[in-house]
Amino acid sequence: MKPQFLSGISLLLILMLSSCEKEVDFELGPSQDKVVVEGTIEVGLPPYIFLTQSLGFFGTVDLSTLSNSFLHGAHITVSDGERTFILREYEETQNNYSIYFYSVDTDDNNALNFRGTVGKTYTLTIEYDGKTYSSETYIPPVKPLDSLWAMPAPEGSFPDSIENAMTLYARYSDPDTAGNRSRYFIKQNNSRFLPPLYSVDEDVIVNGTTVDIQLLPGVDKMDSTSIGQFRYFETGDTVVVKWTAIDKGVFDFWRTLEFSYGATGNPFASPVEITTNIKGGALGVWAGYNPSYDTLILEP
Repeated sequence: MKPQFLSGISLLLILMLSSCEKEVDFELGPSQDKVVVEGTIEVGLPPYIFLTQSLGFFGTVDLSTLSNSFLHGAHITVSDGERTFILREYEETQNNYSIYFYSVDTDDNNALNFRGTVGKTYTLTIEYDGKTYSSETYIPPVKPLDSLWAMPAPEGSFPDSIENAMTLYARYSDPDTAGNRSRYFIKQNNSRFLPPLYSVDEDVIVNGTTVDIQLLPGVDKMDSTSIGQFRYFETGDTVVVKWTAIDKGVFDFWRTLEFSYGATGNPFASPVEITTNIKGGALGVWAGYNPSYDTLILEP
């Protein structure tokens, strides 16, 4: 998530391409550690906050590294303008590694009832290591998709590893008020909900109109096979689409992050500064989501 790392990738590729003409010695200094926030509050669910330390691009990244990157002992509050709750840190073990997150105190009945609500703005405040970080996110109304359908992919357009490839489409009627933004996730068979490579959209061009859009499978960016098959489903798949409404700050973060991800490896792409809605010098996002769900079994 660090903008300077993304800029460094483009710089290194340019140096590699020009190395046949001139030898270049360039020593990169150590990067500054940053606090990284990934926080969500969804309609009907409590807030969840993952708090980590940024990882260097040239460092070794594995499950152990990720597990050790979590930051502990932070004082975190979430407020809806009427009620404020202190979040508690929890540990969850997966594959012998620990994942840490902050959420409402399960021993407090009032906190257990603190859930995301449409039309409310939620303020996040984090105090860690003598510094304070803050953010706000608004949960807007959601306009569900009109319909879903699937079609066989054209012969020869998909990898041999996919049998009976299908493409998924949705019809969406945008409200006639400008400023609607969305992010979607896909659950394919028994997988968890995952966003596609490009998951956000806004109605700058299509405001007040009805459009047909292609929906792409969710992608696990740690799985190269998933990325290689990111355009197609298969006959017989059960697909659940989670279509969510988001505010501008959340849209800007994911749009710039996903654009930077897609530009990685392109030596002609401009460095991308990822837009965060966290104030105080941290990176990441505090995101409110209002979801709607649609399910389709892909028939031939």
